[in-house]
Amino acid sequence: MRIVSLFAGLLVLCACGSAPSPTPEPTPDAEREAARSAQPGPARDDRPAIVAFGDSLTAGFGADAGKSYPDFLQQELDRRGLRYRVVNGGISGETTTDALARLSTVTALTPAVVIVEFGGNDGLRGLPVSTTRSNLDQIVVGLKDSGAQVLLAGMTLPPNYGPDYIASFQRVYSDLAAKDKVALIPFLLEGVAGTSRMQRDGLHPTADGNRLVAATVMRYLQPLLRLAAPSTR
Repeated sequence: MRIVSLFAGLLVLCACGSAPSPTPEPTPDAEREAARSAQPGPARDDRPAIVAFGDSLTAGFGADAGKSYPDFLQQELDRRGLRYRVVNGGISGETTTDALARLSTVTALTPAVVIVEFGGNDGLRGLPVSTTRSNLDQIVVGLKDSGAQVLLAGMTLPPNYGPDYIASFQRVYSDLAAKDKVALIPFLLEGVAGTSRMQRDGLHPTADGNRLVAATVMRYLQPLLRLAAPSTR
């Protein structure tokens, strides 16, 4: 009987040791994480992309958030019922060399249209026009090879840079537009430069100036939209 009792006791101990441990109560952090995981992510925007690829003029330097020319361009497209999304690819201070180095980040977006606005910082730094021309040419060709329509934005420089340098600089845009067969905005800041729509530095538009820049871009952009990805209505 003593042996039987000991055996029975061992069975009880084994049974107790193998019993499942109670499930821990979820912590508030775990509950919040589970709730976040259960929430649907943002809806995918499947509209064809228009990339505004440029420097501070595109980034909207000095203007309030939401007041860059690409912001106003998106509003204009929406107003006209044109289903495109504008991606602001502007980085202040960039030269054409910088732009060429990050070209792949733009082509990776498979844009329908790219608005190329570079060269101003090259000119302001007095860089060789031949360098600006070569870089812009490679940018435009690379974008075209990716399947994008290209709209090249022409620029000029303050008069103190001298007529010869300015004339040579300006010719880069018209020459490349003809060579590479892309659309050209003769001067991006048409109706803005030299007016009260510029900030105190005389180089960057105000919010009101950016609105006018967007209207200028829209005039040259709209014909390209017929050649780009469908804008489904």
